Amino acid sequence: MKARISVIFLALSLVTAGTPLRAAEQSDFFDKALVLSVSTEPKTFNVMVAQETSSTEITQLLFEGLTEFDPRTGQVVPKLAASWEHSKDGLVWTFHLRKDVRWSDGVPFTAEDVQFTFEKIIFNPAIPNGARDVFTLRGKPVMVKATGASTVKFVLPEPLAPFLFALSQPIVPKHILEKAVDAGTFQSVWGLGEDPSRIVGTGPFRISKVLPGERIELVRNGHYWKKDAAGNALPRLERILFLIVPSAENQLLRFLDGETDVYAVRGADYPLLKPLESKKKFKIYRAGPSLGSYFVAFNQQTKTPWKKAWFRSRDFRRALAFGIDRGSMIDIVFNRLAVKQCSPLSPSAPLYFDPETRCYDHDPVVTKTILADVVGLADKNKDGVLEDAEGHPLEIVMMISSEDPTRLELAQMIREDWRKLGIKVHLQPLEFNTLVTKLTVTHDWEAVLIGLTGPVDPHFGANVWLSNGNLHFWNEGAAKPEYYETRIDELFHKASVTLDPERRKAYYKEWQRLAVEELPLIYTVAPEIVYAVRDRFGALQPTALGGPFYPIEELEPQKGTA
Repeated sequence: MKARISVIFLALSLVTAGTPLRAAEQSDFFDKALVLSVSTEPKTFNVMVAQETSSTEITQLLFEGLTEFDPRTGQVVPKLAASWEHSKDGLVWTFHLRKDVRWSDGVPFTAEDVQFTFEKIIFNPAIPNGARDVFTLRGKPVMVKATGASTVKFVLPEPLAPFLFALSQPIVPKHILEKAVDAGTFQSVWGLGEDPSRIVGTGPFRISKVLPGERIELVRNGHYWKKDAAGNALPRLERILFLIVPSAENQLLRFLDGETDVYAVRGADYPLLKPLESKKKFKIYRAGPSLGSYFVAFNQQTKTPWKKAWFRSRDFRRALAFGIDRGSMIDIVFNRLAVKQCSPLSPSAPLYFDPETRCYDHDPVVTKTILADVVGLADKNKDGVLEDAEGHPLEIVMMISSEDPTRLELAQMIREDWRKLGIKVHLQPLEFNTLVTKLTVTHDWEAVLIGLTGPVDPHFGANVWLSNGNLHFWNEGAAKPEYYETRIDELFHKASVTLDPERRKAYYKEWQRLAVEELPLIYTVAPEIVYAVRDRFGALQPTALGGPFYPIEELEPQKGTA
């Protein structure tokens, strides 16, 4: 449920069948290795159809785009493209590709691979992928043409301000995948059972071993094009191990036992881990608020008439926003490792985040006043639950992911906050895929506490905020958009075709103001990103956007410290 950028953003640990890997004398193996973990195994290594983070956190090490977002500077920098230029109207872009790039099987990378990726895969209606929406402007696809072995021309139907950012889109090899595309079997290639030698990319690593349910092993791509400042080949790491550890508790224990290199610290873990830094030889890094957030939404097209009237009322939503004690969430759930989120954007997206956006601080008196005097709700029968004029009690069923203990704890706190105000909430824990189906397919829901991974550039959250976006789930099926939805549609379009960065900021500032005034989504808190990292990697500068190791191809463990 998100648009991603290619950053290293990992939750980590280690478990193997039998004896832990580091229990044996294998220092040579680990001297230049990084041991990571994921909570679930990847579904696919096919970067063009991968949606879930368990897949993309591996594929982003295997594949690259023409450009890259540098999380340290906030700028787009060259990757597979060495340089580019564009026409004054922003419609024609010419990219000059690097001439020293080879695929991991040794075959030269060319402009034909770029054209193939866009023409045969992204714009292929038989292959579902999120990139097609990004590169389709006003219903027309971007034209992509190889004009030489190392030159590619893009012709846009209209300007696209974040076009360079979008070209971090991974490129895949024509010589490996063309037959599968022509045969109509592309979506099934590069699964977990694929021969690793057939999974070919230009990234710093390639897959060497897959043990389903246990671990994925990557090794350095010997054909990788990038060199360090001294001209030495990169990456410096020899291998990366991803191990599957479903339990966060086991991840923590493995890290404390020295069997893993990194642990993504939860708020509850911090008091335990902080005093152990020196003894256990690791360092805790606070990287800033996450791009993601937790929010409450109401189904404004629910089939229950009186609830539909409540949920469509801005005053009702505003009253409930004042009724959430975000400060207690930060203290209790996150051990103060979180911040209040007021805007649709995280403070970690500094280019467009508006720090002046209004916050709804906890104020039960305001909630009660709005619900009574504006919405017209009162506890007529003195049972502790408000009723409307027809006697319908203010009861709401709130869906929550059953797999996420943090969201469940937040939902329980919201239920208690609202109970004190005369609002009865029934929590409905659901398996995540079932929850998503209710939100986006059957539309059988009343309220939900959920989260989305936020974009650095708001354009890549358009599928949520545009009135016809496929994740605009709170008002799905409305006869016509609300006035603020129509205005947000206009703002996003203006921002997408405006190349002036200051004008774009102004459009997105108005979007944030409208989102906070109208409250289709009631934001709660943004957790901080916190990493515990072994001292063997020396001093690091983790960021919320780039994770603990950016750029990972330059990471070099200290010898003999595994």
